[in-house]
Amino acid sequence: MYLKKVDGPRAVTLADGTVMTQADLPPRNTRRWVASRKAAVVRGVVYNLISKGEALDRYQLSDGEFMEWVRAVTEHGEAALKATAVQKYRQP
Repeated sequence: MYLKKVDGPRAVTLADGTVMTQADLPPRNTRRWVASRKAAVVRGVVYNLISKGEALDRYQLSDGEFMEWVRAVTEHGEAALKATAVQKYRQP
């Protein structure tokens, strides 16, 4: 069996004890961003599975958009990433 060479770790252990791998990240061509995919990218960067720069490049995200995802998760949890919850969690 051959393993593809990747930069950084292949898997990381999250705070709750679960293991996250490169396969758990959304595909590169993701166009429909549901809350679970956004959360997976944020967790991948926070736990150093991928770098922030690599995530921005891979998913064609702006720095501001990604930082907004991180802020939403930090302040309100993953529920704040849902498109229907934007008004509820937006700062006045």
